[in-house]
Amino acid sequence: MSFQAYLDNIQKNTGKSPEDFKALAKAQGFVSDDGLATGVKATQVTDWLKEEFGLGHGHAMALYAWLKGKRE
Repeated sequence: MSFQAYLDNIQKNTGKSPEDFKALAKAQGFVSDDGLATGVKATQVTDWLKEEFGLGHGHAMALYAWLKGKRE
């Protein structure tokens, strides 16, 4: 599955775009205006995405990568 396919499936299943998740992650303190907040670890973000949105590990990691700046 391509990176974009992960993002597309997340949006299809949750109704939320990566930008929506960025805003939610910012509200949780995981993201700053410059990207990931200092000291935030992948596990913190992926655990939150799994618990709050029912994402699997691969989909949660794709969003984590997107929040870090990956776009392809």
